[in-house]
Amino acid sequence: PAFFMENARKSSIVSRANSIGSTSASSVPNTDDEDSDYHQEPYKESYKDRRRRAHTQAEQKRRDAIKKGYDDLQAIVPTCEQQDFSIGSQKLSKAIVLQKTIDYIQFLHKEKKKQEEEVSTLRKDVMALKIMKVNYEQIVKAHQDNPNEGKNQVSDEVKFSVFQGIMDSLFQSFNASISVTSFQELSACVFSWIEEHCKPQTLRDIVIGVLHQVKSQLY
Repeated sequence: PAFFMENARKSSIVSRANSIGSTSASSVPNTDDEDSDYHQEPYKESYKDRRRRAHTQAEQKRRDAIKKGYDDLQAIVPTCEQQDFSIGSQKLSKAIVLQKTIDYIQFLHKEKKKQEEEVSTLRKDVMALKIMKVNYEQIVKAHQDNPNEGKNQVSDEVKFSVFQGIMDSLFQSFNASISVTSFQELSACVFSWIEEHCKPQTLRDIVIGVLHQVKSQLY
């Protein structure tokens, strides 16, 4: 009987130990899961850090590129280098740099258009001078071939008629264009009239018209 009682007591102790052990084991988290979470968590943090660092670097590059662009504009646009007394010695803001750049571009467009108009006018003047040159060369050649032809056939009266016709034509445009309200307006109008009505092509057309008119009167 003592032997059986001792075995029963040992079995009870082992059973209780197993029960306690299973209970304790069920209450303790899985160490494998802990190890797995422990290894995964630093990986996630490292990935986030890399993304954050890449984003920071990209943002810094973008800001550096924008800053360089504004610095280049200030170096290129002359008005950005001029002292602005309204802001003193303060650094120009981005808005002011952009506005000055826009104003300068608009100024360049106007200057380009003005130069194109001047070039077009000069080309017309050059063409008129070439025509007059050819006509003078033809007149000189004709005179050299027949030096006595037409000699002493044009009277002073005819010369004066030609001169009078040219002056009358010019005076009409002069009288219509000139203002004599003040000396300043007179000066401005005279230069404007010369540029408009005294071009080589215009004078050539006037002379040809007067010569045709005098020729019709003589013949």
